Amino acid sequence: MQALYGQLLVGLINGSFYALLSLGLAVIFGMWESINFARGARYMMGAFAAYFLLQYGGLNYWWALLLAPLIVGAFGMLLERTMLRWIQGLDPLYGLLLTFGLALVIQGIFQNYFGSSGMPYAMPPELRGGVNLGFMYLPIYRGWVVVVSLIVCLATWYLIERTRLGAYLRAATENPTLVRAFGINVPLMITLTYGLGVGLAALAGVLSAPINQVGPLMGADLIIVVFAVVVIGGMGSIMGSVITGFALGGIEGLTKYFYPEASNTVVFVLMVLVLLVRPSGLTGRAN
Repeated sequence: MQALYGQLLVGLINGSFYALLSLGLAVIFGMWESINFARGARYMMGAFAAYFLLQYGGLNYWWALLLAPLIVGAFGMLLERTMLRWIQGLDPLYGLLLTFGLALVIQGIFQNYFGSSGMPYAMPPELRGGVNLGFMYLPIYRGWVVVVSLIVCLATWYLIERTRLGAYLRAATENPTLVRAFGINVPLMITLTYGLGVGLAALAGVLSAPINQVGPLMGADLIIVVFAVVVIGGMGSIMGSVITGFALGGIEGLTKYFYPEASNTVVFVLMVLVLLVRPSGLTGRAN
């Protein structure tokens, strides 16, 4: 049973990263209405930002947890202002191709300077060790990752769905011309929302650094699973992305215990089944 609980814990940790990445993707899709294929690169940049802050700035994990998402989010806003804005309103395929190309360029630059092997990132002393729960041994840092991810996801959902700012964001998605008539700067709102989505990916990278190490390829495979999570939950659905991310992480962990050979494909099998039954996703709105 300890092996089963251990795999469930690993699945929940992976689900935390899935939820944060797919949540940011859903936020961006809701405003920008195009698929951002650079999520894995932003995730990797968040981990590298934490690594640089530690190695060259002397700042510990807690400062990195605060500053890295802001730095990478600002970089994302710069790209949105200088490149992505010019293709807004065009066929979504242009956005997919541009972000995919940006991801390859960013990944190639980091791989050229740092190689393909991972670099260790020290776990904060306050979160080392573990707690004996009786039925399993819970590493404190891994429990911290799950709790922080859940809090951030719920806070983002509340911001988008339950606040006046979130109402402005949703209105700007539906009818930007009408929102401009009320004196709201819609382009600035889109830029800030894009920065929020990028910052969520960077936050996931910082949380992942002590567990998975820091490397240029750390987000290359993860992004495919994240897209499957978004499709299953429903494109643009905030809560759907959160619930599906954690749920698929748990399902993946259970599959690794009962039938390890299917652990790498179970998410995509579920995606196909959901698309056959409900093409708009579990919580998405049908057109």
